[in-house]
Amino acid sequence: MNQKIAGQIFPQDAPRIEELFAAIDRGRMRYLRAGSGPSLILLHGLMGYSFSWRFTIPALSRQATVYAVDSLGAGYSDRPAGLDCRLRSQAARLLGFLDRVGISSFDLVGTSYGGAVAMMAASMCAQRPALQLRKLVLVAPVNPWSPHGRRLAPFLGSKLGSTLFARSVDHMHWTFPYWLARLFGDPKRIPPGTLEGYVAPVSVPGSFEYALGVVRHWTEGLRELESILPRIADIPTLLIWGSADAAVYVQSAEKLRQHFKQCDLVVYPGVGHLPYEEVPDQFNATLIDFLTRSNSA
Repeated sequence: MNQKIAGQIFPQDAPRIEELFAAIDRGRMRYLRAGSGPSLILLHGLMGYSFSWRFTIPALSRQATVYAVDSLGAGYSDRPAGLDCRLRSQAARLLGFLDRVGISSFDLVGTSYGGAVAMMAASMCAQRPALQLRKLVLVAPVNPWSPHGRRLAPFLGSKLGSTLFARSVDHMHWTFPYWLARLFGDPKRIPPGTLEGYVAPVSVPGSFEYALGVVRHWTEGLRELESILPRIADIPTLLIWGSADAAVYVQSAEKLRQHFKQCDLVVYPGVGHLPYEEVPDQFNATLIDFLTRSNSA
């Protein structure tokens, strides 16, 4: 039989996947763990959770011990009242998670807003000799050079914007299929069950408050992100993008790439913001090749 965890279905022949929780910052952080070998951390985007990596975990867990976290405030993790949603605080919670589960050496993959968190966490690792970040993979990461969200995010985070959003959110569920289709280069490639999977934890109280907390500090986070890039320039890095990404524009990739000394850029033609879901086999092959390649290659 296939493995099923909180509605996520994994292949029968995949390594065993465990659903676990770690006590972090006044809440329980949920995470999935699978496989054996070098530690690999997967960070989801703003409105995602470990579900985003349902096609990645089975493939990568044959090469590594995979940890796919639900950030506090998202997925099936707790939503503590008054949670600090600043970018640096999100990164600090990730490092706290590593401490809690006993990880000292790891590879890190972050997508979209999770990519921004990954870069911030990488810069904080540089100040902690006991933590070794081996390689960094950024999948269409939020960055200072993509105009997406520069105006909308601060507005939604304002008192007026958040009030309007809170009043209308209960009437917005009918728009979810449209927004999901916008994240794919070809909506015909949306895997069955994707919409249902993403919508499932949204009903947990505090979900939208968490998202608003993030966008409230969006501009501040981008400024700080740009300032810390010199600290992570030496980390071997892979950037992955879809050429049809309507969320974080691929045109920003080259500007971000210039801040790393060892950085590959892979762009999938015609693919949108979620390549790990739209072209999972291609994505997994790219990821495995990078993670298993010698740094001198």
